[in-house]
Amino acid sequence: MARFHLPPDSWQNPALTGDEARHLAQVLRMKPGDPVIVFDGHGRRAAAEILSVSRDRVPLKLGEILPSRAPLPAITLAQAIPKGKNMDLIVQKSVELGIAAIQPLVTRYTVVQPGDGKSEKWRRNALEACKQCGQDTLPAIAEPLAFDRWIATQADAPGLKLIASLAPGARPLRTVLRENPATTAATLLVGPEGDFSAEETTAALAAGFLPISLGSIVLRVETATLFCLSALRYEFDEA
Repeated sequence: MARFHLPPDSWQNPALTGDEARHLAQVLRMKPGDPVIVFDGHGRRAAAEILSVSRDRVPLKLGEILPSRAPLPAITLAQAIPKGKNMDLIVQKSVELGIAAIQPLVTRYTVVQPGDGKSEKWRRNALEACKQCGQDTLPAIAEPLAFDRWIATQADAPGLKLIASLAPGARPLRTVLRENPATTAATLLVGPEGDFSAEETTAALAAGFLPISLGSIVLRVETATLFCLSALRYEFDEA
């Protein structure tokens, strides 16, 4: 069944507007009486019936409103922005893996400098991924930050903090996860194609990040990110 985003402030007088209304009316060509699913991006969803259809507004009749549980642990991905369209892929697949938040980072070896509108594009990608995969919680995607500004806020951040690292002393991801079985929140820090600089790695360790190894094979950035997110979900998800 087709899924649409109905913002929290629209649930008292439910109607799809903007892009959601145009997609229903002009792309899917749905009709009054057709059933849909709506979700608010904060863990609430409901079955709904289309009352009427126009290009700019689609009133709805809501059925039972159902809460849905966000996956645990609540994972924040702090991702150095990779080259090409790989950030689009990371956002999409991260949503499918139940990410809670994404912080794009500009590091010393980041090649791409994000332009205006990038974050909004990633938010649209995240919304589309939520609609497609059945995820009812829309992750928060922050504006890109310089690494040094972001890491300065992390010393007191709660939860398990992990940095994917090629540096000596990094321990297997499996070992670190199994030493922290009660994890309900985690921050995963993944670097760019050239890895973090020595200074950035030192700053992350000083902020309490644990260096993790992903094995003997050097992974591409997007592969490393999805490997770690999949491992976190596999280890802790009890659903």
